[in-house]
Amino acid sequence: MKIYTKRGDGGKTALIGGVRVSKDSLRIEAYGTVDELNSYLGLLVDKTKNKKDIGDFIKYIQDRLFTLGAILASDPKTSKMSLPDLQEDDVILLETAMDKMNETLPELKNFILPGGNEAASVAHITRCVCRRAERLAVALAVKEQVPEISIKYLNRLSDYLFVLARKLVKDAGNEEIEWTPRKGK
Repeated sequence: MKIYTKRGDGGKTALIGGVRVSKDSLRIEAYGTVDELNSYLGLLVDKTKNKKDIGDFIKYIQDRLFTLGAILASDPKTSKMSLPDLQEDDVILLETAMDKMNETLPELKNFILPGGNEAASVAHITRCVCRRAERLAVALAVKEQVPEISIKYLNRLSDYLFVLARKLVKDAGNEEIEWTPRKGK
């Protein structure tokens, strides 16, 4: 099987369901950003290789993001294909993981600057890509059908990534960098 088909050379691609759309469509931008998010999660797994529990959970998240990508890549009007789905339990798993990590973290009293160590920095970048994917899914939902659970999942995932970044800093024995706003004139 060849990877290239040459059908996209004119700037159009097919959604699940066969409808061809411009590659700059909001639906393509949304699922492309979910793909980018998934790639950054792969990098995060590589940066946390000595933490099998984190890597295993992130791989589970990556599977959910493939599901989300399929949902976003599908034309809801024409696709008859049975797709996997996101469920409320997927959101609850993220919340449970955050609650468990938060038990070991100091109370957050100030904004913190992204960073602390390389793995935490990758987690913060991944969080930002997740927020962008969420914004694009919200924008798409204004114009087309997007399951509400998709947006909810992305929202909770970005929260999870923030808490994970904090945990990665703490586990490495590094310090969080608190944001100290400059006093106005």
